[in-house]
Amino acid sequence: MSKYHFTFNRIKKNKRLENFFLKKYKNHPPHLCKIIVVLGGDGFMLQALKKYQKYNKIFYGINRGTFGFLMNKFKTYDIEKSISKAKLVSISPLEMMVTTKTGKTHSNIAINEVSLLRQTRQAASLQIKNGKRILIKKLICDGVLISTPAGSTAYNLSVSGPILSLNSKKLAITPISPFRPRRWKGKIVSSSSVIEIKNLNIQKRSVSAVADNVEVRNIKNVKIKINNLIKFKLLYDKNYSLTKKIKLEQLRNK
Repeated sequence: MSKYHFTFNRIKKNKRLENFFLKKYKNHPPHLCKIIVVLGGDGFMLQALKKYQKYNKIFYGINRGTFGFLMNKFKTYDIEKSISKAKLVSISPLEMMVTTKTGKTHSNIAINEVSLLRQTRQAASLQIKNGKRILIKKLICDGVLISTPAGSTAYNLSVSGPILSLNSKKLAITPISPFRPRRWKGKIVSSSSVIEIKNLNIQKRSVSAVADNVEVRNIKNVKIKINNLIKFKLLYDKNYSLTKKIKLEQLRNK
């Protein structure tokens, strides 16, 4: 029997499953287990991936939220059977390196997306570069986001961004409510890109940067790239893999 560590989102509908699993299986410490079993929604999975990143373990998610794009459907109490048939997917996160208007620096990772959002009633004024190439000199908007393929069906899709295949080796740059130029729809770039976004009006048009659910306020600029040194390993049920979920979303939007 494999060694598991269970982590539960503390919601009412999880209580019965929590009692069952902790009675049937020993809950090993995360550093001693082989697989971390996560019961919750996508947000809770994102928290778990970052919390246990240092242990370099395999994750198996059971959806107890709403859509559960990063999770598996709950089908059976036999965890071992589900995991033995699951398929392993490896994904690397985005890393954002932020400099604030006071000169402080912050570094955070994002599995889904990095979002830049206006902080006040005034729209953001941003310049976006890919390496040395300027993609857009001045974008007046509510914000912009950079999405991984795994995150392209989340917030990115909600703001009319493209759905990226898991093996596409691409990133999506998607504007949020662009005002000038209105017709700019964003850009799909290589996953090897280093994207730099600059706040063109730090004093009047404050902007925050958010890596999944971690926010840094009053940014001056931010650099975003894939960190290939980090690999998150997730297990998915054979007939409902992450790749298949993305393809289903692509079909829904045609």
